[in-house]
Amino acid sequence: MDKKELKKNALAEIDRRAEEIIKYAQAIWEYPELGFKEFKTAELTERKYEEMEWEYENRIAITGSKAYLKGDRTGPKIGIVGELDALHIPAHPEAHQATGNIHACGHHSQMAAMLGVGYGLDVVKEHLQGDIVMLAVPAEEYIEIDYRNKLRGEGKLEFFGGKQEFIRLGAMDDIDLCIGSHSAMDQTELVGVGGSNNGFIGKLVHYIGKEAHAGGSPHKGINALNAAMMGLMGIHANRETFKDEDTIRVHPIITKGGEIVNNVPADVTMESYVRGKTVEAIKDANTKVNRALRAGALSVGAEVEITDHPGYMPYTRDKSLEKVLVNSVIDLYGEDEIKHRGHSTGSTDMGDFSCIMPTTSIGMS
Repeated sequence: MDKKELKKNALAEIDRRAEEIIKYAQAIWEYPELGFKEFKTAELTERKYEEMEWEYENRIAITGSKAYLKGDRTGPKIGIVGELDALHIPAHPEAHQATGNIHACGHHSQMAAMLGVGYGLDVVKEHLQGDIVMLAVPAEEYIEIDYRNKLRGEGKLEFFGGKQEFIRLGAMDDIDLCIGSHSAMDQTELVGVGGSNNGFIGKLVHYIGKEAHAGGSPHKGINALNAAMMGLMGIHANRETFKDEDTIRVHPIITKGGEIVNNVPADVTMESYVRGKTVEAIKDANTKVNRALRAGALSVGAEVEITDHPGYMPYTRDKSLEKVLVNSVIDLYGEDEIKHRGHSTGSTDMGDFSCIMPTTSIGMS
């Protein structure tokens, strides 16, 4: 059986099971879960593995899993990446009423794509020169930094991204290359290919002041909120020094601004990213950000604790693997349905995979 016939059979099986794949995506959509908390999504996915009689490993990085579709084992093991987690956007009109979570980044469709690949290739697996491994990975969204820091303190993880944890735990040691997908709303074409992504550093910032009565004796206090505001202004004053070609993005939030309005704030916390196109650019911008944050503390006599956590590496797709992907898309849909993407200032932990193996992904509209 030649390659075209194998593709035809695989696609026919995906079409045959289309309703089942869509129901699976809808089930994930209806109960969105945040990173390292995707227990129901993981259970639903593992049930699909069992229905297909695929061998699998679970509880990788708390909620992740790997399922094996075995070919003749003479070729590489190809990882097909799906991401389990959702976002927390309570104001979204379709957010889950109880949790405020939603799959606004389309990870439910990624999981459906991963499952669909497995269904399609399962019917031709005896012809595969190598193995397919479905990688259901938690926590692509780098959020709830304080919560993940607590998990780290409990020894439940080391890094804050699911793919980083997969690498650390050795779950990628048997994978030779990997392919992912992502929803895309900024294109009219069916499939987006190519491009690159910013990497970033994650930050926790703690300003420590001194409480005093805000009305009666504010002069006896040290205002940690003012220190934080001065730190933010210092960051803004540095923005003109960020080079356009480095695509730097710094976007802090204050997660705690004080305790009681009647007291001078003495305990203020912030989270932030420092994003950039290259590791060198990220490090340079982060030095400026830390300097500004420290200056904010010095300006009012407060103290500051800055904790930098590994974020994600910049993502560069493998050119050879990308060429194979583009040719396959052309065969299926034609050149007109392809958007060749440029650099994105957003980030993804696919960047970490791309540092250790050939990696690519497609954007699906």
